[in-house]
Order: sequence, then structure tokens, then C-alpha cells
Amino acid sequence: MNLLLLIGIPLVAALAVLASRNAKQVRWISLTGATVQLIASFALLFTFKAERAAGNTAQMLFEQKYALFPAWHINFHLGVDGISVAMILLTSFVLVAGVLVSWNVEKMTKEFYFLLVLLALGAYGFFISLDLFILFFFLEISVIPKYLLIGIWGSGKKEYSANKLALMLMGGSALILVGMLGLYFEGGRSFDLLKLSQMNLDTSTQHILFPLLFAGFGVFTALFPFHTWVPDGHSSAPTAGSMFLAGISMKLGGYGCLRVATYLLPEGAKEYANIIIILSAIAILYGAFATMMQKDLKYINAYSSVSHVGFSLLGIGMLTQTAMTGAVMQMVSHGVMTALFFAVIGMIYDRTHTRMVADMGGLMKVMPFVATVFFIVGLCSLGLPGLSGFVAEMTVFVGSWENADAFHRIATVAAAMSIVVTAVYILRAVGQTVMGPIKNEYTQLKDANWNEKLAAILLLAGILAIGIAPFWLNDLLKPGIELIMQKLASVK
Repeated sequence: MNLLLLIGIPLVAALAVLASRNAKQVRWISLTGATVQLIASFALLFTFKAERAAGNTAQMLFEQKYALFPAWHINFHLGVDGISVAMILLTSFVLVAGVLVSWNVEKMTKEFYFLLVLLALGAYGFFISLDLFILFFFLEISVIPKYLLIGIWGSGKKEYSANKLALMLMGGSALILVGMLGLYFEGGRSFDLLKLSQMNLDTSTQHILFPLLFAGFGVFTALFPFHTWVPDGHSSAPTAGSMFLAGISMKLGGYGCLRVATYLLPEGAKEYANIIIILSAIAILYGAFATMMQKDLKYINAYSSVSHVGFSLLGIGMLTQTAMTGAVMQMVSHGVMTALFFAVIGMIYDRTHTRMVADMGGLMKVMPFVATVFFIVGLCSLGLPGLSGFVAEMTVFVGSWENADAFHRIATVAAAMSIVVTAVYILRAVGQTVMGPIKNEYTQLKDANWNEKLAAILLLAGILAIGIAPFWLNDLLKPGIELIMQKLASVK
């Protein structure tokens, strides 16, 4: 399969949006482009699985390489493995759902959808890039749309939140850039990820570069204590912006921590693994307890995202194959789950004009579809068996428990304790929002529209596909995770 399609489709869609004449055209062009991208993502999945079944054991499939700046050894090098395919599928699901829930956006509709598609373009390019320079380029493409989506279409302290997000992500980007340049000069003046993976950089270099790269990508994925942009950014962003921030953008950081920092610098990963575990456990517990104190639905989901993303970083820090598999599963699961959570919160806010839990109640009576989806996604968040959250978090716990020493066992138990706290704040928020007597001002509210129902059903399908039959995802991820484990095993 030609991977250029994955960035060509959103690029054409973005240009078509700019050339459209009215809001109706903008919406349908965006939805058509997102749907075609979803179909292309499934085609990639089936083609990838067919190649593997036919015996193709190459590290990366469908490689394409074009020279960009030969003097600096910078190439437009593309390729995918199972981890990349999973992230691309996640992005395509969230993009379609984001377009659908934004159907009624009236303010600068053309510009809004253009930035939304551009954000997806950056994510697709990031996940298929095998040249660190190009990977960094696509990472930066995704920052500008986030800033504008919050600053223009956001609510509350939107200017403050947009500036905070941009500044913190730029700080993370600066760390990544320094780490990448270190890899470039120490790795024979090459940005090629596959070439760099074959080089054995000396221990001192890895110990210097790993924290730069891991912390830099960690800013994007809410690594404690660099998580403070998350609650403000999510709460102020428009619904689709929140869906992308939590569902996709935070996964860019997790993917970078795994693919770049851990894979290319295995000695550094082993050196700093305990620090990663401590920071991840703090994020999991802190995020859960901080969520209990929130009264705004968006802040509840934002702080819970800090906690849930902590499981991905914990799985990476545990350095076992099962834990790392769980880490990627958690990225995918959380991406679908939190996107749906923000979508439902947006549906409720559009009708009640409030996100404060105390101001609601009894919404099940007038919005049965929205309330039912709210229940399901809440149960997914607290780890109910049969839904994706249970599979992902349990895989992380099992992989973490494989480390038999007291430190790793204590960290695993501490992380598992957060499930109880999660159950408390989820059940309380859902109960106060949709159960009980309904207030008079809400008796005439309407249930979800066709576009909102379609978005919710699409994301629910993703949650159930992982929760009920997780082995397809495990098999997809296995070869890529095994390769990372081989690198780690080669370290004395």
C-alpha cells in the first residue's frame, strides 16, 4: 500500500475545504475526506495483516524513501509496523467522530474544519515517519491547530489556556530537538530511525539523550509534573479540539517515548526506568484524586486523562513485553474512550449550557441515548470487563507484576489502587448528571441528533472491538513490541 495516501487524503481534503463556498460544503467535504481516510486505514490494516500472514517479516512494511536534503542526510522516509497501524486506526476513528460532533459549528466554519483536518494530517505523518527530522516536522504541524482551535473557538479562559498549551508543548519540542540533534551527530549524521536503531551508542551518550527525548515527548503525553497544560487545554477547547487533544495529541507523546526514546536508547531506558515508574505512579494516583475534587465535567475528564495516560508510561517504564503491549493498548483504548467522553460532554453542554455536575440531574428522562453512552463510557473508564479500559489496564498490571522485586510490585499495587478512586468519581459524576429528578428547565431538551449518534456509535464500536476481542490488537502489536524488547535485552 502506498503510504503517501495517508497524508495525501487529508491534504486534499484540507485544500478542498479552503476552496469550498459555504458551510454546508465544508461539512460534507470534511466528512467525506475523513470517511475516505477511515476506509484507507482499514485497507492498511488488512493489507498489513496479509503481508505478515504471507511471511513478510521485515521490521517496517510499505517503506518509501525520497531524498529531501541529501547533504544533511534528511529523507522523506515512510513505513509502518503494527504499532503505527494501531495509531493510524485510532486517528481515523477520532477524526470522523470529531467532524460529526462539530456539525453545528457556525463561527468561521471553513477555518475550523481546515484546522481540524490539518491536525489529523500532522498525526498521520507523525505515525508513519521513519526519519526523525520528518517526524519532528509533523509533530510541530499539530501544535499550531491546537493553539488556534482553543484560542478562537474555545470557551472560558481560552487565551490563557491556548498560550499555556503552546508554550509548554514548545518547551517539550525544544527538548526533543536537542535530543534528536544529539542522535544525529552521535549516530553518524543520520536522522534515519532504522539506521540509528542498528548503532550502539555509548552509555554516557544514552544517559544524556534519553531524559531529553523522554521528557520532551512526555510533555505531550502529560508526564508528571509536565501535565499542567492538560486540564486547562481540555476544558477550554471546543468539543472536537478536546477529542483530538486527549484522543490523539497525547498519544503522539506516548508513541515518541516508546518508538524514539526507549527503542533507540535502551541503556538510557534501563537507567531511568525507576524514575519513569515513580512519576507514572504519581500521575496515576494524583490524577485520580484530583479528579474527585472537580465539579466541571470537562475538568473531570481532563484530570482523569492524566491518570489514565499514566498507565501507558507505567507500562513503558516496567520494560516487560506484556507491560509495553498494555501501554500501547492503553494508548488506543484511552484515545477512543476519552474522545467519546468529551463528545458526550459536548452534547450535554450544547443542550444544558452548563458543565457543572451540581446543576444537572435526571437527563436520562429526556436524553436516553446520550445518557446511555455516558454510562457506557464511564464504565469503560473505571475498567469494567468487556470494555477496552479493562483489557488495556489489566495487561499493564500483569506485565508490571512480572517484575518480582518489591519496588515494582509496590508501584503496581499503588497504580491499581487508583481503580477504586476512579470508580468513585465516575459513578458519582454519572449518577448526579443523568439520574434523579429532572429540573424544570431541562424537561424540553432533545436527544442526540443523527450526526452525534453516528459519532458515538463509531467510537463505541472501537471500545467494544478491543474489550470483547482484544487478541487482534495484541497480535498486531506483538512483532513491534518484540523488536523493542530485543533491543532492551541486548543491554548488559
